[in-house]
Amino acid sequence: MIGLFVAFGGILYGYDTGSINGILEMPYFKNQFSKGYKDENGEPGISSGETSLIVSILSVGTILGALAASPFADWLGRRWGLIASCQVFNVGVALQVASTEQNMMIVGRAIAGAGVGLVSAIVPLYQSETAPKWIRGTIVGAYQWAITFGIFLSACVNQGTHLHKDSGSYRIPLGIQHAWAIILTIGMFCLPETPRYLIKMGKYDDAVIALSRLRKLSPENALLRKEIDEVRASHEEMMGLGKASYADCFKGNMGKRLLTGCILQGLQQLTGINFIFYYGTYFFKRAGIKNPFIITLITNIVNIMTTVPGLWLVERIGRRALLFWGAVGMCISDLIVAFVGLAATGEAINTVLIVFVCLFIAFFAASWGPTAWVVTGEIFPLKIRAKALSMTTASNWILNFALSYCTPYLVDSGPGNANLGTKVFFIWGGCNLFATMFVFSLIYETKGLSLEQVDDLYQVCHKAWHSKKYVKEHMGEGTVSAAAANAGVGRVEDTDSEKGARTDHVETKA
Repeated sequence: MIGLFVAFGGILYGYDTGSINGILEMPYFKNQFSKGYKDENGEPGISSGETSLIVSILSVGTILGALAASPFADWLGRRWGLIASCQVFNVGVALQVASTEQNMMIVGRAIAGAGVGLVSAIVPLYQSETAPKWIRGTIVGAYQWAITFGIFLSACVNQGTHLHKDSGSYRIPLGIQHAWAIILTIGMFCLPETPRYLIKMGKYDDAVIALSRLRKLSPENALLRKEIDEVRASHEEMMGLGKASYADCFKGNMGKRLLTGCILQGLQQLTGINFIFYYGTYFFKRAGIKNPFIITLITNIVNIMTTVPGLWLVERIGRRALLFWGAVGMCISDLIVAFVGLAATGEAINTVLIVFVCLFIAFFAASWGPTAWVVTGEIFPLKIRAKALSMTTASNWILNFALSYCTPYLVDSGPGNANLGTKVFFIWGGCNLFATMFVFSLIYETKGLSLEQVDDLYQVCHKAWHSKKYVKEHMGEGTVSAAAANAGVGRVEDTDSEKGARTDHVETKA
C-alpha cells in the first residue's frame, strides 16, 4: 500500500499531459488565447508554433526538475524531497489557472513541469528503495499505472467542460491538479523515509525502524537485521572507494548502466505514445474522425486497463522478455496504422486506424510503460542511485520536449510543415524496431533479485543475454551480496525479511 500510494505521484504527470491535449481544442480557450491566428475555417485558433511552445514548455521544466532531483533527494531525503516537489508543482498550477494569455500560461507550465520532473525522478527512487524484491517490479511499475489513470481523469474532466462558454472550460481542468499534489503531500507526512537513504546518511538505527515499519516485523527480527546489514555492507564497500560524484556515474560498468537507462527512457518516448496523449484529440480531428474527444477517452481507458496485466507480467516473465515483445507488438501496430493511413480515407479506414492505435497503446501500457521505470530504478548502486536516476529521467524529458515541440510541424499541412499525417507512424515503427535490438543487446534480467544482487549481476555478467542464467541461480536464494559476505554477514537459507514474515505467521498458526 505504501508503494502504491507513492505511485500517486504519476497522476501529476499523467493528468497534465492529458489535460493540455483537450484544452488546446476547446473553443473558448482558442478564442481567449489566440494571438490573431485563424484556422482553416477562419475561426480564432492557436498556430502550430504556439501549440508546440505551450505543450513542450512543460518538458523544459521537467528536464531541469529531473536534473535537480539528485540534490533534492540526497539533501532533503526521498520523503521530504517529494513533499517539496509538490509545492513547486502547486505554484505552476496556480499561475496556469490565473492566466488569460499565452505568456503567463507558458511560465506556469514551465514551473509545474519542474515539479513534475522532480516527482518523476524521486517516486521510482522511493519505491525501489522500500519495496521487497519479489514485488518491486509491480510497485515501481504502478507509477506508470498512475500516469495512465491521470490521463484518463483529465479526459473525463475535459469531456465535461470543453463546451463551456466561459473560462471554466480550461480553469476547472487545470485547477483540479492542486488536489493531486495536496493528497500526495499529506500522505508523505505519514510515511517513513527509505531505509537505504538512512543507511546512506549513517543513521543505522533509524533505518532499522523504517524497515520494521515497511516489513511489519520487529526491529529485533534476525532476518530484518540481515537485510539491513546487507545494504549497509554493500554501501560501505562502495563508499570505501570514495565519495560519490557525477563523474562516478560514467566510470566502468556504471557508464554502461547509465547509457542503458538513458537510452531506455529515451526510447520510451520514441515509441510514439506521447504523440497519442499530447496530440491525440488534435490528430483524430484532422484525420476526419468524428467525436475526437470520445475517441481520446476510449484510448485512455485502453491505456489504464492494459497497464494492469503489465504489472503482473513484469514479475512473471521478467523485464527483458516483456520489453522485447512489447517493442515487437508496437512496431507492427505502428506500421499498420501508417500503411492504413496511406491507403484511403473513410469511416471504415478510420475504424481500422482507431483499432490499431488502441492495440499499439495496449502493447505499450503492458510493457514499456511500467517496465522502463522499473529497470532504471533497479540498475544503479545506492552510492550513485539518485544522481544516475536524475539523468536517466532527464533523458526521458529531453526526448519528450523534442517530440512535443516538433510533432505539430511533422503532422500539420500548413506552410513549412512536413504534412506527414498518419505517415508519422512510420517514424515510431522504426524506433520500435531499433528498440527490439537495444533490449536484446543491453537489457539485463533483474527479476527476483535484491538491489544489491543486481549490482553483483553487473559485476560478474558482461553480456545481457546471459543474465537469465544468473537470475536462475540466485532468485529466491538467501545469498547476500559479495560486499556483505566480505563484511562477515554470511549466508542463510532465506534472508528475505518478507519471507520471514510468512514464516512467523506459519509458526503462530502452529
